[in-house]
Amino acid sequence: MISPLAQVSPSAKLGEGVVVEAFSTIYDDVVIGAGTKIHPNVTIYPGARIGENCEIYPGAVIAVIPQDLKFDGEYTTVEIGDRTVIRECVTIHRGTKDMWKTTVGNDCLLMTYVHVAHDCQIGNNVIMASYSGLSGHCVVGDYAILEGRCGSQQFIHVGAHSFIAGGSLIRKNVPPYVKCAREPLTYAGINSVGLRRRGYTDEQVREIEDIYRIIFVQNSHVTKSLDIVKETIPDSPIRREILSFIEASDKGVIKGLI
Repeated sequence: MISPLAQVSPSAKLGEGVVVEAFSTIYDDVVIGAGTKIHPNVTIYPGARIGENCEIYPGAVIAVIPQDLKFDGEYTTVEIGDRTVIRECVTIHRGTKDMWKTTVGNDCLLMTYVHVAHDCQIGNNVIMASYSGLSGHCVVGDYAILEGRCGSQQFIHVGAHSFIAGGSLIRKNVPPYVKCAREPLTYAGINSVGLRRRGYTDEQVREIEDIYRIIFVQNSHVTKSLDIVKETIPDSPIRREILSFIEASDKGVIKGLI
């Protein structure tokens, strides 16, 4: 299952059924899980840990050292979960001594020319469309979707189940469950379609809408809005998740509706 035209280090650990096509290069200290397919012209550097049944397309570069001037050769890794698809010319860089690793979860889709910088932590079922890029130290929650040509600053946190419109510049944290667009990035409702597809009930969707109506539509100061949410919305796991995210956002969160 390894092309004679591929270069695979004898010390790389490849699981059962791994396919490596022509002109791909796999260095020392690489682990690839069973059933993963490596298309032609892929380069996988030391420190890559790739799960089972993934598919990596031509031109992708995995686990190259980070573009961080503070990087001093420390041993770091890239860890990719199972069933993740990495399309053409995607780049995923190793971590630094901040997190020691860059991670991409299970069942993700990284489309053409996506860039994931050092120390990023991407959850499960995340979709990043073509030409989107994450600067270092970003966190992306489960089921988040970044449309094409989105770009983030460092240390940005994108909440679970959020949806970011194409071409957006992400300078503030994006809370869970929301849609956002425009420049500067602005709340545009909740991701109700995505939530219902994933089994959220009508009652849960209404609860999320009620919370964000207070925070983003009534245009109160954020601290005051959170106090109103605590006073008027019954306690629940969803309420706690949203409040905890916003309260922990030292970079602030996206703008509300004007």
